[in-house]
Amino acid sequence: MDTSPAAVARLVIPKVPFLCKTALWHSLWLSPTSSKWDLKTELIIKMIRSILDSPTPTPISKQQKASLKDPGIKGKMWISKVTLPAPGEGDVRDLVMNAVDAFKDGGEVCAPPELCPVGAEWTGYRNVDANRPRLDLSEAQHYQRLMLEVSSEVTILYFHGGAHFMMDPSSHRNITSHLAHLTSGHCLSVRYRLAPQNPFPSALLDAFVAYLSLMYPPPDSYHTSVPPTTIVFSGDSAGGNISLALCQLILQINRSGSPLQTISFHGNTIALPIPLPAGCATISPWLDMTRAMPSVASNAQYDYLPPPITREKASTFPSCEIWPTDPPRGDLYCDTTMLCHQLVSPLAVEDWSGCCPLWFSCGEEMMADEVQIVAAKAAKQGVPVLFEQWEAMPHCFALILLGTPMSKRCFKDWTNFCRRVVKGEDVQTKGLWFQARSQKEREVDVRGLAKIEDSEVKSRMDDARERRHIGLEGEAKILPKLA
Repeated sequence: MDTSPAAVARLVIPKVPFLCKTALWHSLWLSPTSSKWDLKTELIIKMIRSILDSPTPTPISKQQKASLKDPGIKGKMWISKVTLPAPGEGDVRDLVMNAVDAFKDGGEVCAPPELCPVGAEWTGYRNVDANRPRLDLSEAQHYQRLMLEVSSEVTILYFHGGAHFMMDPSSHRNITSHLAHLTSGHCLSVRYRLAPQNPFPSALLDAFVAYLSLMYPPPDSYHTSVPPTTIVFSGDSAGGNISLALCQLILQINRSGSPLQTISFHGNTIALPIPLPAGCATISPWLDMTRAMPSVASNAQYDYLPPPITREKASTFPSCEIWPTDPPRGDLYCDTTMLCHQLVSPLAVEDWSGCCPLWFSCGEEMMADEVQIVAAKAAKQGVPVLFEQWEAMPHCFALILLGTPMSKRCFKDWTNFCRRVVKGEDVQTKGLWFQARSQKEREVDVRGLAKIEDSEVKSRMDDARERRHIGLEGEAKILPKLA
């Protein structure tokens, strides 16, 4: 993503009158969020909202291309770029597709993806000033220098956000290097395949290959075998979706009673069951691809995500070389028949029992209901769950409001969880609610977080899927369905 001064200026300068009005209304306490946000938060969130909800939609290809512009590497980060080779054996893809098929209700359309090499970036903290240039070393040497500054066993397998069609590890380097710093560990940030060119389950297959590659390094890997007890899945938004879907994929593989006792991976013989990681930590995970929960409307005033797009607005959306697809598909990430599939929308998961400890953080955002429901269900099924919610905060607030007290506390809790589960400490289910501005906290009952019953969740999701499938509504999160 281009964060150069010129690019920022091109975005901000046309918005100056709008920002001045926003600041004035906030200062006069005329904004409905003046009592919850400080001025900086108000300006940032309103600015992002005005860009995302533009009356002139930008083609998918242009958004994707802009989000993939590498900002460069400098300062307080070690980056070692790697490519994890695709296994020559087909066992991994077979396991994924068997799990996908097991969750189908009938009528879902999902084509098996190809096994492909998976790009990734090893990321660590570099103890230098913020403007120090990257050293002129080979990628292998960068990895060696990175590991010299690692003093804990924490390995975070990170999946970036971006609505499944934008961004990559380069856009999240500040996040992953900060996680590495606070854990004294390192991250493997995965460049999974993006939609719409690569629909579900391409990204999930890439995530699974990355996890197996940590434990069973392919030939010529920089790293040695990483024990699963030292690995934490983590991600924001769509990356949180992939993190939790990967947990559920492993649970399904292990519970399916496969006649296979072993699988082959780059010549390694891997005994089943597949071990789970030490934990899974997600920030504002996108768990409902149908976007059917009540908080999508009720929490809109605190969020920057645009509302679901109407059919009328969808009809004006510009086509490009990657969207609509050929043949046309009703959703960027998957066929509309798959929207309620348990590995597409983890909100639909029925059984979390046996899962590793989970950590959730979200704001009072449009996706809050789905996060609360999944956290409550997992806790009621015996999974250790740590949950925290921040009053009046938007989607992924800790990442867009870096340096604020709220973000600092969120990162502290996030990385404390990673360290604790890797050390094997006992995690007891606990929920916290943080008050806006004051950050005063109170405990909440995680098992009682869900505001609606499972039957209503299913009904809402099924209805939204059907409406999307027959073309009554637009795309789920940002972009519309095109006929």
